Amino acid sequence: MPENTTHRRLDQPRLGRARLEMDPDWFPRLSERIARYLGTGRFLAIQTVIVIVWIALNLTAVIGRWDPYPFILLNLAFSTQAAYAAPLILLAQNRQDDRDRVSLEEDRARAARTKADTEFLARELAALRIAVGELVTRDYLRGELDKLAEKICAERPGTGPDTDRARTSVIRPADG
Repeated sequence: MPENTTHRRLDQPRLGRARLEMDPDWFPRLSERIARYLGTGRFLAIQTVIVIVWIALNLTAVIGRWDPYPFILLNLAFSTQAAYAAPLILLAQNRQDDRDRVSLEEDRARAARTKADTEFLARELAALRIAVGELVTRDYLRGELDKLAEKICAERPGTGPDTDRARTSVIRPADG
């Protein structure tokens, strides 16, 4: 029995063989382009001109009437166009629905993140307000120092208002 000298493995594809790789999304994209074109005024104007020329040629031509008066061939062309246009438009609408669905899901996720961020910031702001509410204000501190000074003056006999002011001026800086 002859031995295989090419040393090829049968479980792997040949490297030299050209593969036909196609984008699986090419037909839906083409159908969207066709559906978009079918909905334009340009298409309707071109179709109207073709129909008028068709009818005029078939009514006025003495020889070569390919579609006499009931215009059966023209009706067949319209039917064929409608038979292909409807599924293409539906395919384009389905793709648009898919894009809208993805966009809606992204919007919902973004809204959820925004809501979570807003709630976090609201909690942080509330915590800061509570912390600021517990801080000592300048007026409160002055009032407490004045009470303390009055208490000290009341406990020590012989201290007058002049000496009290001198002591509090050391503790309290002058306004101004």
